[in-house]
Amino acid sequence: MAGSTAGDENGRTAFATQLRAAIATSGLSLDRIQARLRARGVVVSVTALSYWQSGKRQPERQSSLSAVRTLEEILDVPAGALLGLLPPPRPRGGAGKRHAGGEPMSFPREVLQPLLDKVGAPNALERQHPLKLVGLHDLCEIAADGGQRAVTARAVFQAVSDGQDRWLLVYTQDDPAAGAPDLHAVRNCRVGRAEVDEAHGLIVAELLFDQPINRGETHLIEYTLTNSGPPYPECRNTHYREFRRPVREYLLEVRFAPGTAPERCWQYSHNGSTDSLTRRPLKLDGGDGVHAVALDFGPGVFGIDWD
Repeated sequence: MAGSTAGDENGRTAFATQLRAAIATSGLSLDRIQARLRARGVVVSVTALSYWQSGKRQPERQSSLSAVRTLEEILDVPAGALLGLLPPPRPRGGAGKRHAGGEPMSFPREVLQPLLDKVGAPNALERQHPLKLVGLHDLCEIAADGGQRAVTARAVFQAVSDGQDRWLLVYTQDDPAAGAPDLHAVRNCRVGRAEVDEAHGLIVAELLFDQPINRGETHLIEYTLTNSGPPYPECRNTHYREFRRPVREYLLEVRFAPGTAPERCWQYSHNGSTDSLTRRPLKLDGGDGVHAVALDFGPGVFGIDWD
């Protein structure tokens, strides 16, 4: 994610200050405000209201902006008194990844290369990859506040040459201000050397296999990236992977906190150009989750977004 501008920060502070003042003047508790919003058909959690008035979050989605208009009526402030203080919504997606429908936002080499040098992989961007990604399963867990709580990944690799004993993980945080996530090895691997660029929300780490594999052999690993919260890091209502090389099968699951599932979800993919973008609606399952599958996909971006 590009760094926030001073104007954005000032706008967020002004909105939070004005909202706190309006709530104090009204004499209403957050619970009563939530109830009045619900009576008008607007669903906003007490947690979200608390974050808005504290400045930890700002309304960005269209549904949240509509809620602010209703808030102005409930708090008896002039139309636009709160909404007009909000900076323009920031684009979805994180730095180093790609927008759902936009142009590539890959990290400049000068950002990534120092981390690769520190973990002992200075030539990782040039050399032919010794492991083929056969299958990948991502489970993204969204917290009640709409932030990303954790991502659990299960990957299957096939060795292209003998003696392969590690995989290099490069992960970008959508909300760098929240700090880097905690990386935990779950199955058949352990975390080796790891380096973090806090300013860009970027982590590069070795995942060392329990045992080396030779050409044609496969190995399954599982790891989890966990964020601290609440508030949890913002995810812009989307989760996606950028594949530099083809993958035979990619399964992406997004699971929402109970009672917070969105009304609509979409699957999207593209190869880096706007013209190649494809989208289709998805149905939520009975467990407050949604999934999408890509077969023989890549290079490109594949993801799910929601509203």
